[in-house]
Amino acid sequence: MKKPKWVVEKEQAKRKSAAETVWLFGLHAVRDALVNPARDKLRLMVTKNAADKLAEAIETSGMTPEIVEPRKFSAPLDPQSVHQGAALEVKPLDWGSLTECALGDGTRPPRLLLLDRVTDPHNVGAILRSAEVFGAQAVIGTRHNSAPETGALAKTASGALERQPYLRLRNLADTIVELQAMGYLVLGLDGAADTTIDAALEDKRDRAVALVLGAEGPGLRQKTRDTVDQLVKIEFAGAFGSLNVSNAAAVALYASLPR
Repeated sequence: MKKPKWVVEKEQAKRKSAAETVWLFGLHAVRDALVNPARDKLRLMVTKNAADKLAEAIETSGMTPEIVEPRKFSAPLDPQSVHQGAALEVKPLDWGSLTECALGDGTRPPRLLLLDRVTDPHNVGAILRSAEVFGAQAVIGTRHNSAPETGALAKTASGALERQPYLRLRNLADTIVELQAMGYLVLGLDGAADTTIDAALEDKRDRAVALVLGAEGPGLRQKTRDTVDQLVKIEFAGAFGSLNVSNAAAVALYASLPR
């Protein structure tokens, strides 16, 4: 019996995902990946200088590095990449399901960051750093129209990619509905909203909270705006205020924390 087209496409996508690899670069990103036992590591290319700096991490990983000359660094990276003499081929991390990441640890109300069409890997990397600093359970994007796990993202994240869950799910609106069913209060960031984050969370800071941020310029999609519980804004000191999405994520996450 012939398999339905959707089954074939799902199996093809699964095989493609299993074969996918990522080249991480830069001393911080490579070091943290080397010592991460959850990271499937395939190939390490380093200069002698980088090998000396990463000696402890290389020993921990058990890998045998390929020592290359600085002028003959042949890892398949963008020519503009600042690799610092270190590149590591890895498999993408598997952080498990939304439920596993969203439940929290039971010690404090969980926080999540959801990204609506945030495609710049540098922004997502910076958001992962902020999420780690302020204790978010996960950063969640979509499979399409969001930054995938790349060397540029990992370098900007400065190691946070190895420790901070980053999920890319099929549909953001469905994810929001699923979180609402789990008891999350889902707030969408919109500079034109009438309510500030502080006002929206008055007497609600013990709730599980998810903050949704849109791409710079277009902001949240209409479907996202219609699905969140409430639209909120960051309160600015002056009459006009604008933040890069990664900075907005950090400020919004900090503003949402229990006091």
